[in-house]
Order: sequence, then C-alpha cells, then structure tokens
Amino acid sequence: MALQLGDDAPDFTVDSTEGEISFHDWAGDSWVCLFSHPKDFTPVCTTELGRVATLKEAFAKRGCKILAVSVDSVADHKKWSEDIAEITGHAPNYPILADPDRKVAGLYGMIHPNALDTMTVRTVFWISPNKKIRAMLTYPAPTGRNFDEILRVLDALQLTDQYSVATPVDWRDGQDVIIVPSLTDPEEMKKKFPKGWKEERPYYRTTPQPNL
Repeated sequence: MALQLGDDAPDFTVDSTEGEISFHDWAGDSWVCLFSHPKDFTPVCTTELGRVATLKEAFAKRGCKILAVSVDSVADHKKWSEDIAEITGHAPNYPILADPDRKVAGLYGMIHPNALDTMTVRTVFWISPNKKIRAMLTYPAPTGRNFDEILRVLDALQLTDQYSVATPVDWRDGQDVIIVPSLTDPEEMKKKFPKGWKEERPYYRTTPQPNL
C-alpha cells in the first residue's frame, strides 16, 4: 500500500557517500527532507544536487537534515559529485544513498512503472522528528524541483505544529497566518495571539505570524 500522510516513515539501512546509514538512528530528533533522483549523471539531477548543497545551512537552521537517494552505486555517486561540483560550483555536502537494489525506492514507493520502469521519479518526503511522513511531493523525471518551495513547506509545517494556525495561499515566512476555525474561545485566542487578529468572517481570522 502506498505511503500516506501521517504514516510512519519506513526505516532502512543502506550504504551512502558518507558511510552506512540506518535511517531512524541517523535522523535522530531532527526533521528530514528525503528526496530521490532518477539516475546519476543526468542533467536535471545535477542542477538539483548542486542547488541543495547551497541550502544545507538553511535546512540546518530549521533543524532539518537532507538526504538524497539514487538507484546507482556509491562509486557512481562520488564520481558524479565531481561533475556536480564542476558544473554547478557546489559539490554535495550531504549523504547520497546508494539504492541499486531499489530497497529504499520500494519502501517509499518512489518507482512509478507507468512513468519510469526502473528509475525513481522525483519524490520528496518531509519527515518529522517522530518519524512521521508529514508531506510528499512527486514530479516527473524531466521536471526540476523548486527547493525554495520545499523550504517553504518545511516552514509551514513547523509553524502550524507549534501554533493553532494555518498558512494561506502563497504564504512565506514572515507573513500573516490564519487562525484555525476550531479555536473559538476569545480568552484563549488573546493568550495565543497577543498581537491581535483581524476577523473578516467567523471562519476567516488572520494574525501576524506568532513566532516573530
């Protein structure tokens, strides 16, 4: 059965460019962004891996580790990393899992036979510290991902976990958010949102981002 939001993130132990990784132990109490690539030595993947290298600190500031996976070997990953550094100016500074036997791809449903028979499509999993799958994103192989959006989703997940809010369309960190409709007690709202709020409808109330 395909993984769904809220499911436990499957554990695994496989080799990587930074040694053997037992996923749950490696993740520890961090968030994890796990993202797959169809194949080494491919152009779109090359641009993505270089871009993610520039964002490692941005993920780290959010308490999130980054972990790539491709169906090729560690030796191929390391050779490819040289190309990535030369082409993009940034070598991968995070582990890339080797998955030649499709172990991880199978556990996470990363192979979609009607799109690619043997290679993984471009899948992203946001995994919380309690090892739950909180969000998923799947792109076809020819379409590069927007990693600004991947960070934006992480910001939204972390914010909405901490406060009784939801994020509106196109929201970015620092913008107003929506108070969840289930919160109706005015006194409780005053405690949670001391900056106040604007009510346009009983179900639509906005407030400044509460963690700023």
